[in-house]
Amino acid sequence: MAGQQFQYDDSGNTFFYFLTSFVGLIVIPATYYLWPRDQNAEQLRLKSLRRVHGRCLWYRLRLMKSQQSIVPTLKKAALLFGWAVFLLLAYKVSKLDREYQEYNPYEVLNLDPGASVSEIKKQYRILSLKHHPDKGGDEATFMRIVKAHSALTNDESRQNWEMYGNPDGPGATSFGIALPAWIVDQKNSMLVLLVYGLAFMVILPVVVGTWWYRSIRYSGDQILISTTQLFMHFMYKTPNMNMKRLTMVLTAAFEFDPRSNKEATIRPTDNIEVPQLIRELGNINVKKKEPPFCYPYSLKARVLVLAHLARMEVSEELEEDQRFVVRKSPAFLQEMINVGCQLTMMANSRGGFHAPRLVTIENCMKLTQMIVQGLQESKSPLLQLPHFEEEHLRYCISKKYKVRTLQDLVSLKDSDRRSMLRFLGEEKYDEVMAVLGTFPHITMDTKLQVLDDEDSNNITAGSIVTVTVTLTRKRMSGPAVCKFINLRFLLFFNFLYLKQGDANKAKTKVWQNKSKGAKKAAKSKRKKLTKKKATPALAKTKQANGNVTGNEATAAAVAAKEEEDEASDKGSESDEGEANKDSPSERDEDSDKQSDTEVDEVAGDDEEEWEALQQSIQRRERALLETKSKVTHPAYSLYFPEEKQEWWWLYIADRRDQTLVSMPYHVCTLKDSEEVGAGQIGCFPQQDGAINKQPCSAFILHLHAE
Repeated sequence: MAGQQFQYDDSGNTFFYFLTSFVGLIVIPATYYLWPRDQNAEQLRLKSLRRVHGRCLWYRLRLMKSQQSIVPTLKKAALLFGWAVFLLLAYKVSKLDREYQEYNPYEVLNLDPGASVSEIKKQYRILSLKHHPDKGGDEATFMRIVKAHSALTNDESRQNWEMYGNPDGPGATSFGIALPAWIVDQKNSMLVLLVYGLAFMVILPVVVGTWWYRSIRYSGDQILISTTQLFMHFMYKTPNMNMKRLTMVLTAAFEFDPRSNKEATIRPTDNIEVPQLIRELGNINVKKKEPPFCYPYSLKARVLVLAHLARMEVSEELEEDQRFVVRKSPAFLQEMINVGCQLTMMANSRGGFHAPRLVTIENCMKLTQMIVQGLQESKSPLLQLPHFEEEHLRYCISKKYKVRTLQDLVSLKDSDRRSMLRFLGEEKYDEVMAVLGTFPHITMDTKLQVLDDEDSNNITAGSIVTVTVTLTRKRMSGPAVCKFINLRFLLFFNFLYLKQGDANKAKTKVWQNKSKGAKKAAKSKRKKLTKKKATPALAKTKQANGNVTGNEATAAAVAAKEEEDEASDKGSESDEGEANKDSPSERDEDSDKQSDTEVDEVAGDDEEEWEALQQSIQRRERALLETKSKVTHPAYSLYFPEEKQEWWWLYIADRRDQTLVSMPYHVCTLKDSEEVGAGQIGCFPQQDGAINKQPCSAFILHLHAE
């Protein structure tokens, strides 16, 4: 067996190959991911939003940041430098001499491959006379000629050359290590050892430890775990939070504490400016001693949030801190909603927990809207529009127009609207109408189903109803879009009094049908029995203004279908009376044909239901695996320091009990239309002793803008 030899690169040629490959592995992916290719696209996008969002705070900050930022230039310079180094190394490698060349005896003898033995011997005689040392030739060249002649004429040497590439047989295997020899030089051993120890025993553990200890402090949404625990404590302690208490809990987040977050700052001037703001606001209880509400960072954050809602001017130092607090607040309110959902689920499953009230969850959503728009709860929603001030509201709420909401403003005639907004010039009026045109108009199409059931549209007592909602977004334009904000769709499930034993009877699934012929044989009897035992739920969907949507037509269609079934039952009884007059053989033939037809119809219905069930399962699986962008439409917000996308909260609630029926679903991908599963509702029958109770359970499907 051939030996092995390890050697370092004395010449440095092999090290250049390694260095070129290493630089290429860094430069090529970095160029793909870090090159600021979207800079022009972002400028074009901002230019297209200028007409509507030009007065928004986030838009002005984004323009200033894009003009002052040198990060894209530095990225380009670093990447170009990396490419220059890579090309220089590649050029250096291309000019290196090859240290290893494959031995070819034909090249030594200046012959073409496949030459005959006579040609080889003839060429050998010519070259040996020319390069023989006795004739004044080169001895090394002559030895190569002799070796080549022997390799091509001697059978054993030729076999060794063909198998091992060497006429002398297999040689020692040589491995070159792509590191310069000075690294293992004895003179540099201490320096190399010091560098290795510093890199792998100091720098690497410090970097990994810093990353690890930072990551374990944050949740998946990059919120401090201590903040989440704080929210859970106060939501459990105070299930019914009003807006004032909710603001105090929000501003107690540890991200606003400089000891937990380096972005938060406490300035020496806060001792002068914060008390001044407290006096101007006048509704802050500074004597409250409950921690952490009495801590300086919490008090400062609360004052800044309330000043933002009141649209008060603050100093430049406090303005920077205010933008930081306001920018973080929507994410914290979203975390509070998630915490409230967790407490609700624990209360429903285990018991012994104080689930937060529905008003607490809705106040979180409402406070998010207030912070994004920079408006107090008692202020008019018309102040969301540009160029609207407090003194202008008297023109809108006059007896002639009675405009109090944005819906009322949109529903006015053009002439009346222009007359009412006469305090605005033409340019400002056009800007207001452009902003109104970008507001969303959401329509909802609800679908109630009992999944995995034979008749998925028949809702009976004991069923688990799955509510699927199709959201469609359009721009606000025309008088038909005055229902765009805080849409509420009312779902009524009316159940008559049923005995518990009747409701416990299980339904036969599609895949559990054994005898399809016997199923249709007693068709009329089963129809009558079903009508006595279970009354289908009437599913109606209403909007907040009382308009009834398309589900009333569905209920009417169900009623019409029942009338048709009753008529068909009566007709079948009369047909049976006439059929009794026929002969027994005719009756047998008719019954056989009818049973065959019914069996075929049932088989076809079962196959269609099974295919529909499989398609719905596959559609849900694809929706879970699909990754969609959360960039939808920029929301119009005059005083919010960051671009806010249009996101929505969808949930089902029980207004009578003030509880959540389904957990709020955060809709973050609604651009034009999207199908969303709102949740499941259990339609359980009442007990015998509950006959005097209200037989109607009312659930409301809510859609809240974030």
